[in-house]
Amino acid sequence: MYKHLLNFFLLLILSLSSIAQNDFSSIDNWLHNNLHELGGRAVIMIWKDGKILYSRSENGLNIREKMAIRWFARKQGKDENQELQDFNPSTIKPIASCSKWVSAAVIMTFVQEGKISLEDTIGTYLPIMIQNGKGKIKIKDCLSHLTGIKAPPIKESIIQQKEYKTMDEEIDSIANMPIEGEPGKTFHYSNVGLQIVGAILEKVTGQRFETLFQERIAHPCGLNHTTFGNGPVTALASGAVSSAEEYIQFLSMIMNDGNYNGKQILTKESIIAMQQDYAKGATVAYSPEEAGDWGYGFGEWVIEDGQERAKSLSSPGLFGTFPWVDNDKKYAAILFTSNINFKGRRERYTALKNLVDIAVTQ
Repeated sequence: MYKHLLNFFLLLILSLSSIAQNDFSSIDNWLHNNLHELGGRAVIMIWKDGKILYSRSENGLNIREKMAIRWFARKQGKDENQELQDFNPSTIKPIASCSKWVSAAVIMTFVQEGKISLEDTIGTYLPIMIQNGKGKIKIKDCLSHLTGIKAPPIKESIIQQKEYKTMDEEIDSIANMPIEGEPGKTFHYSNVGLQIVGAILEKVTGQRFETLFQERIAHPCGLNHTTFGNGPVTALASGAVSSAEEYIQFLSMIMNDGNYNGKQILTKESIIAMQQDYAKGATVAYSPEEAGDWGYGFGEWVIEDGQERAKSLSSPGLFGTFPWVDNDKKYAAILFTSNINFKGRRERYTALKNLVDIAVTQ
């Protein structure tokens, strides 16, 4: 009889344990149903309470998607077979504007050390900005797209950036761009602000930004394959490559108030400073359609604002990757993909986040 009772209680405990587990079937279904809108390959990962709660890769390229990838690979001089490989959590791909989040984190390490200040004017370090009437723009304006500079469209900026041979050459080009509004009060989403601060850090340290990123963020967070590359000019706002599993390690550091595996990389004060909505009340000269009514912090969009800091934030990329943290529900997640299908992108992001919100709080 005691044996039967013991077996009964063991079964009861196992049953209760099973009930308590998160149900991610809705996310499985979402990924399957949206796969072709995501480009035919995607990875979703969710981190909470110090561990990966969910990791799923799905691959199903159709003929049209394969043809597009082959054409793009030939145009870029890349290996077609390699470009057609399935995605998994360690797949390395360009992350476009997801780069902004990690670049802002690098910059904040210098701010917390007192080597630069958010209130510093860019003319202090870059005299060419004074010569062109932009010397009073502040570093904090550069981090939040509030420079007042009328930058060219993002795609055009990316193409132009590949032509620069030195950081000074690019800064000279930015210095000659027109002003469209008052710095600190005019929001224009672009790549120029972060590039200006990147140039400042290279002047202050005498090192390339890629080296600073590796020393201050990549190595401490175990991002062994995340890089901005070795090109002549580091593209802070759009030039990184990474994987789902490495980017979510970075997000876990953000979620843990700057701490990664016991190492304090960013202070809590730095994290909170990054997570304010600095675009609130600003005149919007340009904001991408998929951002809708989101605000903006330092290198990251404010999905939902809060009191001390934003409740949830993201830094989506041109190629569809969507990383986010939710400070209320205390988790981080990433949708990792590679396509430029913008139609319905905001709605897909919102639907996925809502499903994850439910799953992690069950």
